[in-house]
Amino acid sequence: MTNTNITSFRKNIYELLKQTIKFNEPVNVSTKDGNVVVLSEEDYRGLMETVYLLNIPEMKEKLINGKNASIEECVEEEVEW
Repeated sequence: MTNTNITSFRKNIYELLKQTIKFNEPVNVSTKDGNVVVLSEEDYRGLMETVYLLNIPEMKEKLINGKNASIEECVEEEVEW
């Protein structure tokens, strides 16, 4: 995550936003009233999808079980090419 203050952000906004979009690198902008984080749209949509999925009852457990499953557990039959 890139950290900057509001003055530097204003001076370099084009490059910072370009970097955020191209590399999905969030920017933390500090101000005297608090901080703000700038995300690419792709990262934002991914975050919102994660929040949505984790709010479905039992989905968290299903995702964890799927992540921890072996390949053999996921394949029902072998595919012939």
